[in-house]
Amino acid sequence: MLIQDMDKDTPVRAGHAVAVTDLTKEFGSFTALSELNFHIDNGEIFGLLGPNGSGKTTTLNIIAGLSVPTTGKVAVYGLNPREQSAAARRLMGVVPQETALYEELTAEKNLTFHAELFGIPRRERAEQVKRMLELAQLSDRAKSRVSSFSGGMKRRLAIARALLHDPKLVFLDEPTLGVDVHSRNMIWDYIRKTRDEGRSILLTTNYLEEANALCDRIAIIDHGRLVVLDTPTSLKTKYGKSVIEITLHTDVTEGLDRTMQTVPGVQSVDRQGPTLRLSLGDVDSGAVLPHLLQLLDQEGSKTQRLSLREPSLEEVFLALTGRGLRD
Repeated sequence: MLIQDMDKDTPVRAGHAVAVTDLTKEFGSFTALSELNFHIDNGEIFGLLGPNGSGKTTTLNIIAGLSVPTTGKVAVYGLNPREQSAAARRLMGVVPQETALYEELTAEKNLTFHAELFGIPRRERAEQVKRMLELAQLSDRAKSRVSSFSGGMKRRLAIARALLHDPKLVFLDEPTLGVDVHSRNMIWDYIRKTRDEGRSILLTTNYLEEANALCDRIAIIDHGRLVVLDTPTSLKTKYGKSVIEITLHTDVTEGLDRTMQTVPGVQSVDRQGPTLRLSLGDVDSGAVLPHLLQLLDQEGSKTQRLSLREPSLEEVFLALTGRGLRD
C-alpha cells in the first residue's frame, strides 16, 4: 500500500488550524493509529476519509481533546487540546452525526439555550441567534418547533448551533446524512459560506461526491495510517483512470477487444455486447482516441456512440484502499 506521510516534516505555521504529528493510539495490543501526520490550513475544508474502522473517529476524538494519544502530539491553533482543553474547545464547533436538537423547542429557543451554555453575553445573544438563523436560511421558521423540520433543516440548524460562539475550527461528521438532494445542496452552500467567513472545517463523510464537491484537500486513512493526502483533482489525476466507452451498431467482432488493448495508453478493455469500455493509464485521452477510431475503421465497425468519463474519487479510493468507504 502506498504511504505518503507528506506532512511529517512540515513545520507548524500560524496558518495551521490543526497540526497532527507522529500520532499513534493503541488500545492494548490493537493499534488504531500509527504515526499519523497531517495539518489543516486556516480557512480550508479538509476531508478525512477512510473505510469503517480506519481510525477516523479516533483521530477526531484526539483532536477534540476527548482522547489521549499514546505517542505523538496534536495542536489546535497552537494549543494542546487535552492540556489546554478549555481554551482549545472555545475555538471548536462540533456537528455530530446525530443532530441532538430539542425537538419540542423552536429553532430560536434551541439556539438561545445553547448560546447560554456557550457563555455568550446576554446583550449579544439575541443578535447572534438572529444572525445564525439568517445564515442557516431559517429566519422564517425561527418560531417553529424543530419537530416540524425536515432532515435538511435540522442539519442546517445543528451547524448554526455549532457556530454560535464563533469558533475558528468546525467539525462536521456526515453533515448530509439522510437528507434529500435539494437539502444536501443547500447544506453544501452553507458549509462553503462558513469556510468563506475564514473558518477551517474538518469534514468526514461517506459520500465521495460530497468530498469532491467541498474539500480543498483530502486525507485518506486506512488501518490507522495516512495513505495519501492531496487535492481532489490531483488525486483523480494521479490515481484514477479515464474511461472511454464505445458503442457500435452491432456486437463487437471477435478479437476487436484484444486489438484495442494494443493501443498505447489502454490498460484494459471490457466487452459487453456492442459496447467496449476501455480504461486508460496515465495518458492524455485525446492522444488515444484517434488510434481507436482508426482501428474501428479498419475493422469496418461503425460507431453509434462514444463517450469519455473522467476518473472519479470513488475509483481513487478503491485503488488506494482496496475496499469501499462503507466496508
